[in-house]
Amino acid sequence: MVTSEMPAEVGTKGRAQRPKRRSGGRGRDSALAVLTPVVLLLVWELLVRVDAVDARFFPAPSAIFEQMLTMMSSGELWDHTVASLRRLFIGFWLGLVPALLLGVVMGLSRSLRAAISPLVSGTYPIPKSALLPLILLIFGLGEMSKIVMVAIGVFYPVVLNTMAGVLQIQPMYYDVAKNFGARRWQVFRTVALPGAMPSIMTGVELGAGLGLILIAIAEMVGANSGLGFMIWNAWELYSVETMYVGLLVIALIGYGLALLLGQVARIVTPWQAQR
Repeated sequence: MVTSEMPAEVGTKGRAQRPKRRSGGRGRDSALAVLTPVVLLLVWELLVRVDAVDARFFPAPSAIFEQMLTMMSSGELWDHTVASLRRLFIGFWLGLVPALLLGVVMGLSRSLRAAISPLVSGTYPIPKSALLPLILLIFGLGEMSKIVMVAIGVFYPVVLNTMAGVLQIQPMYYDVAKNFGARRWQVFRTVALPGAMPSIMTGVELGAGLGLILIAIAEMVGANSGLGFMIWNAWELYSVETMYVGLLVIALIGYGLALLLGQVARIVTPWQAQR
């Protein structure tokens, strides 16, 4: 009886210790995520203080944060940030919805995939920034041109990853759905979309990052607000600290989007979060 109970106790202890290890690992990762940029900023500050780097091109982080607080108190930074976020939000959904639908349909339909895939694959390598003159010609210098740039940046990663995710689903799942009499919409909703969700979320994360890059580029041309405009205007005025403030805010927005989409991915793909 003693020997039969020992493995159970060991197994129970082993199972009880695993969550502690995972939580400890996550705490360590969080600490490293905070300490790494702090250490880099401190090293940067030290190098500027000892004149190891040129402060005209690489101002001290303390000077950048001071300029950031000044712009926040005046409201200028908030206005530019809100303008960029509004364009990013509208363009994100404008590119996401059609890309999601088209990617799933292309994955399910072989004939449609053969007809549209060459067009998507052929236009994807075109630098999106190179499309800006054409988009400005079509949509003008108003808000729509910036929104379309974001939508294009979101569209391609989502449609390609969605199609790849649908194609990776095992055929037996479709066969089971057909045997139960599922219609095309039911197959789309219960098999294709959930099965491709990990790949879809990867495409969404890539698209959001690319959309943030493109909105900054688009705002540098023909805009009077936004973080991209703020950076370009600071360059023209040789306000280096303001340039770094804009870059810092874009980096913070990108990091925030990554955290937000990571939480969404854990909700829509809970089986991935358990790994």
